Amino acid sequence: MMNNLNECEEGDGGPNSQGDATSKESSPFINSSTSDVEKSQQYDGKNMALFEEEMDTSPMVSSLLSSLANYSNLTQGSKEHEEAENNEEARKKAVQAPRMGTIMGVYLPCLQNILGVILFLRMTWLVGVGGVLGTFTIVFMCCSTTMLTAISMSAIATNGVVPAGGSYYMISRSLGPEFGGAVGICFFLGTTFAGAMYILGCIEILLIYIVPSAAIFKMEGLEGAEAEAALLNNMRVYGTIVLTFMAIVVFVGVKYVNKLALVFLACVILSILAIYAGVIKTALDPPDFPVCVLGNRTLVSKAYDICAKTIERGNGTITTKLWRSFCDSEFLNATCDEYFVNNNISQIQGIPGITSGILAENLFSSYMEKNSVLEKRGLQSAQDPELPLTSSNRYVLADITSFFTLLVGIYFPSVTGIMAGSNRSGDLQDAQKSIPVGTILAITTTSIIYMSSVILFGACVDGVVLRDKFGEGVSGNLVIGTLAWPSPWVIVFGSFFSTCGAGLQSLTGAPRLLQAIARDGIIPFLRVFGHGKANGEPTWALLLTACICESGILIASLDAVAPILSMFFLMCYMFVNLACALQTLLRTPNWRPRFKFYHWALSLLGMSLCLTLMFLCSWYYAIVAMGIAGCIYKYIEFCGAEKEWGDGIRGISLSAARFALMRLEEGPPHTKNWRPQILVLTTLDGEQNVEQPRLLSLTSQLKAGKGLTIVGACIEGTYLNNQPKTQKADQSLRKLMEVEKVKGFSQVVISSNLRDATSHLIQAGGLGGLRHNTVLVSFPKNWKQAEEHHRCRNFIEVVRETTAGHMALLVPKNISAYPSNGERFTEGHIDVWWIVHDGGMLMLLPFLLRQHKVWRKCKMRIFTVAQMDDNSIQMKKDLMTFLYHLRLDAEVEVVEMLDNDISAYTYEKTLMMEQRSQILKEMHLTKNEREREIQSITDVSRGSIRRKNPSNLHPQRSIAEESVAGSGEEKPEEEVQLIQGKNATPTPTSPTSPTAPAPATMSPGEEVQMTWTDDTEKANNPAVANPDNIKDMFNMKPEWENLNQSNVRRMHHAQKLNEVIVKKSQEAKLVLLNMPGPPRNRTGEENYMEFLEVLTEGLNRVLLVRGGGREVITIYS
Repeated sequence: MMNNLNECEEGDGGPNSQGDATSKESSPFINSSTSDVEKSQQYDGKNMALFEEEMDTSPMVSSLLSSLANYSNLTQGSKEHEEAENNEEARKKAVQAPRMGTIMGVYLPCLQNILGVILFLRMTWLVGVGGVLGTFTIVFMCCSTTMLTAISMSAIATNGVVPAGGSYYMISRSLGPEFGGAVGICFFLGTTFAGAMYILGCIEILLIYIVPSAAIFKMEGLEGAEAEAALLNNMRVYGTIVLTFMAIVVFVGVKYVNKLALVFLACVILSILAIYAGVIKTALDPPDFPVCVLGNRTLVSKAYDICAKTIERGNGTITTKLWRSFCDSEFLNATCDEYFVNNNISQIQGIPGITSGILAENLFSSYMEKNSVLEKRGLQSAQDPELPLTSSNRYVLADITSFFTLLVGIYFPSVTGIMAGSNRSGDLQDAQKSIPVGTILAITTTSIIYMSSVILFGACVDGVVLRDKFGEGVSGNLVIGTLAWPSPWVIVFGSFFSTCGAGLQSLTGAPRLLQAIARDGIIPFLRVFGHGKANGEPTWALLLTACICESGILIASLDAVAPILSMFFLMCYMFVNLACALQTLLRTPNWRPRFKFYHWALSLLGMSLCLTLMFLCSWYYAIVAMGIAGCIYKYIEFCGAEKEWGDGIRGISLSAARFALMRLEEGPPHTKNWRPQILVLTTLDGEQNVEQPRLLSLTSQLKAGKGLTIVGACIEGTYLNNQPKTQKADQSLRKLMEVEKVKGFSQVVISSNLRDATSHLIQAGGLGGLRHNTVLVSFPKNWKQAEEHHRCRNFIEVVRETTAGHMALLVPKNISAYPSNGERFTEGHIDVWWIVHDGGMLMLLPFLLRQHKVWRKCKMRIFTVAQMDDNSIQMKKDLMTFLYHLRLDAEVEVVEMLDNDISAYTYEKTLMMEQRSQILKEMHLTKNEREREIQSITDVSRGSIRRKNPSNLHPQRSIAEESVAGSGEEKPEEEVQLIQGKNATPTPTSPTSPTAPAPATMSPGEEVQMTWTDDTEKANNPAVANPDNIKDMFNMKPEWENLNQSNVRRMHHAQKLNEVIVKKSQEAKLVLLNMPGPPRNRTGEENYMEFLEVLTEGLNRVLLVRGGGREVITIYS
């Protein structure tokens, strides 16, 4: 089973891969693909006959448990894992029980990573500057943050098997690939800059406390900025050398780094024990550790040999080295610095001891400006505050401006490293037990060490010594070393080796973290860093880590690098807390941690503390770090993360969607919130591909409304027999939606007939309050052909159902002529023919279309129709005012339609329509018989129409009609389309022809103007000349009188309206007009289609719009 796991993980070839190529998590629960023969052999004789048909999807319990026992928890996607699965020996070797328990696997590694450079190099300075109370507050905040984070991490780590990868694995699998990738990169950057900080600390110890003479850029005799620049340049040069050496060591033999880890940990523990021993010694026997002070200013120890201005030797007074530092000569009458003259030299005890009561003096903060003199509290000095500072290189000066938030940023890296245990989860005997116990125990231990150190340093050491960052006033000794017992060198060498070890650990861990991210494949441009040496060592990732680490070393200041890595670690911890809080609040069924001492409130408090500390450390670094994480998040989201990890973000999306849907159920949306929620009804061909892809193009162009989109399709048959067709159709819809950039959902419905399937889609589409309110369906093509009659009926039923459901309806005619998303109209008009009020849909749709780049340069024109008794001038003014309040820019025109007499052509067309409708309704004919019947109707109708002048029958023709008229062979149905499509205007009566019957002999509604066909035409057209084949005008009149006058009026209106629209909008890029309602009874369905055909004749792109019975646009804000 495990051998086939990798194939399934690829997402595009395994049997468990989904249709969208979603990579699934490696798990023994996923069944492998085996042949039927293997299955039958595998389950033969197993007493499983009752379930033998389900064995391909449901494994036996024994095989599942066997897979669980042999489950390898190496990093997902690692080369070792793949080789182990494909090699039986390697697999057996890989699944041997890990040996490390809680102490060796979690507790000691966490101690080593938490206790480090900040404790040895900056802790005393933090206490001196921030005071005992301020520093204790900082330590308590930071330790509380890590403790709360450890609780959240323990809950996540005990919620199932945690493969190697530790913190990154937990965050990414809990918060999803987007957050996982963003936080993983932040964690990688934090670990990398931590390496830079450790290396800088190592160089600082080396150059200042061990071998100061090794400095390449000499600092002797330099003051101020020059001395600072020399120190930083030394740090850069030596830091680069040490980084190169460490990178080579990691590249060549990482196993030696792991073996030396215990040695480095021993150095840390011995150093801390030496500090506590020194504190105890101060209580029994305080050491003699004098510090020389001039007035209240602390002097640099190298500026004097004896802490006095002069000494008595024999009978004379001799000046000291200190005198010569402040005076222009060694004689007593020399000119000296004024402050030196006015103040006395005194010695104070640098380490008065724990019983001295110095704690009260060190209780409060003493922040300093850069280059200010380190002063002793409580000592008086005679000085003129207006005089500038002279002989500044003789005093101990502050190298940076200090303040509370700076101290937070510098201190926080000393509490990082709590993930060291979880990062080794692959090597633990029982990770679910060891990680919580070991991590919390390590944080408790280190918190006690840090908090006690703050109090003990403040109680044992004088403030001027604590604030002396580099020990300049104590003979260049490491300040914390002066407190240690038996020798300061224990601290110096212990801290040196611990920083070296921590730097090596960072350079070892960071590349592997980057390799794990790269091999997960969630950040495409990092995939190259997933490769490495044959044994899996991350060569390219190590190279990138070294380059980033070098950028931190070039900063050269440990105090400047510390806040940078604080940001990245704090962000990582914040998301660990967020992951735990989300999983707890969402109550995911799979959230069952073995660690029970967690609560969502604790996780939220930890997350809040992390966010607070980020902005306390450095608000601009916090913004930069969050910006980096945000960019990575959006990049992964844009590229489309192909991972499904069952993360909490997906869970919160489900909960938020459920909550939002419940809120939408409270009532219909306000007009201001109305937007087209479109259901697109598509038809499929035999290959289950969409027949009208431009429907989705139009949908995409309408999506400025940002509403719901459901693309639906119907399949005829039964669900059980057509399930493969459904999947294929759904994939086809999804693929087309992706191509057309339509964001929405696809839905395929199977029913015994297409009519019912379409009705089901319209009724059941959407969910709760998030339902479609607009249906988009293409105008049926070739609806006059008998074999397409079912599509015509289906279309009319859709119109009826949308009307009954109070939904808007959009019907594009000639959809193939609509533009694709890649086309651009550089000019043109979108014409709106506002015949009746439909709630504002006709106004809203052009606005939405013009938001898309296809229609952006088209101008909007609105036409409305005025009747005889309407004031067209006032209508135009009112319409312009209305558009102004709607904030729509459009040209306005009012078209007057006169009450013309109904033409003979209208009567004839209505007659032909009713005859055809009646015949098709009453006769159940075969296809050939139906074609012959239609042909006979066509012959009679053609004969009637040819009695008029053919040159003036119809000035406007559609493209389709011209192609039919010009074809050599004419099919009967095409002839019907040709005849019925002619929207003729009658010509004046010819002087030579007989006049029409007098008006007195006809009713007012039947007055028509007609012409007779001349003799030449009769001779050329036997069908016209033969009285047996066609009736004359007077013989036709009784048939007209029997016509349905409602149909005659509708045909007349459609014809007249079409003439006006064609005249005004034939060159428009798109014409939108009101769609007439369907007939209430089912007897006039074919007539309804004929009316629509006549209404839209001669127009290239028409969008028929029918409102949903509610206002969708408003003038109010």
